[in-house]
Amino acid sequence: MTKPKLWTKNFLIDSAVNFLVYLVYYLLMVIVASYSIDKLHASASQAGLAAGIFIVGGLVSRIFAGKSIEQIGRKKMLYIGLSIYLIITLLYFKVVSLGFFFIIRFLHGIGFGISSTATGTIVANIIPHERRGEGIGYYAMSTTLASAIGPFLGIYLIQHTDFQMIIVLCSFLLAASLCVAFFLRVAEIELTKELLDNMKRFTLDNFIEYKTVPIAAIGAIVGFSYSSIISFLSSYTKEIDLVAAGSFFFIVYSAVILISRPFTGRLFDSKGENYVMYPSFIIFAIGLVVISQAHNAFTLLLSGALAGFGFGTFLSGGQAIAVKLSPSYRIGLATSTFFSAADLGVGIGPFFLGFLVPATGFRGVYLCMAVLVFAAMLLYYFLHEHFAESKKSPVQTLYTDEADT
Repeated sequence: MTKPKLWTKNFLIDSAVNFLVYLVYYLLMVIVASYSIDKLHASASQAGLAAGIFIVGGLVSRIFAGKSIEQIGRKKMLYIGLSIYLIITLLYFKVVSLGFFFIIRFLHGIGFGISSTATGTIVANIIPHERRGEGIGYYAMSTTLASAIGPFLGIYLIQHTDFQMIIVLCSFLLAASLCVAFFLRVAEIELTKELLDNMKRFTLDNFIEYKTVPIAAIGAIVGFSYSSIISFLSSYTKEIDLVAAGSFFFIVYSAVILISRPFTGRLFDSKGENYVMYPSFIIFAIGLVVISQAHNAFTLLLSGALAGFGFGTFLSGGQAIAVKLSPSYRIGLATSTFFSAADLGVGIGPFFLGFLVPATGFRGVYLCMAVLVFAAMLLYYFLHEHFAESKKSPVQTLYTDEADT
């Protein structure tokens, strides 16, 4: 039997827009802490807040975007998100104080959250059901590429130019994303009057997809652990005198994800999520342990490879699980629920871990986060696998959409 086509024009366009959205996020994320310290005289914890408050803004917007996307329209929501993202980017030119910087970072996160929720919802409906694990894996490669290019570009630019020029570049990238999105054809879902009336009500189930709460809670824990890498790796590599190797950490991290995504996605579809999720927890935890013990370039880059496989596989697998558990008209809500939780973990992580660093040092922080990832794996067993509502086989569940039954 011939597989349904995956690499369509709309799939490629949506992936390209998502790449640009995340490229701006990663480019700025790695430099805002040092910028706030050097130019706005922030403390270490305030610098962590400047990085993390962006994610909090994304969390807030994802919750409302997931509720409203089917009512407003998927493509309209994408335009709204990209427009906010671009406009707030331009406001960075007006930053004069740390307080105002916090406000801009929060609002910028709102634009990011709406945009990324829209692209994730759109692609979940573009991908054929039979290839959902594989398709989401390939789509997530757009984020992976951004996570490789963004930090590398951000660190390079902040060393060779100023913050203002970086904002000019980010503005250009987001303007380009708006232009590219114009060519995207989006199938809007037909909702009955009863469903529309129900979705307009201000109730908790219109903001959260309950069926995805277990995997979302696990995503928050794993995201919290990952925040130790994205927020403190630069400072850590300076401390251990591995700055040159550290600049290639995310290149290796992303290269491993790009190589692994094709077979992990197919494994998800053919064997079920557990064949993908358990290795992702174990390998990510090992990667954090290796980071904590890094004393040379090889060890540091090896940790990047392990972290890339572990965390990258967890994210795409977690999104696929969230999507498959929800009916088609709540895919947007499922996507926002999962990523809101993961964003919450990444967002609050830098602030709280900033207080842990003086007590344990960077090496101690990474060891603690490895233990936390192992705890998340146990939680996955009890919340998702052990107490799963459905006793269907993984493949059967993946192919079944509740909205169509």
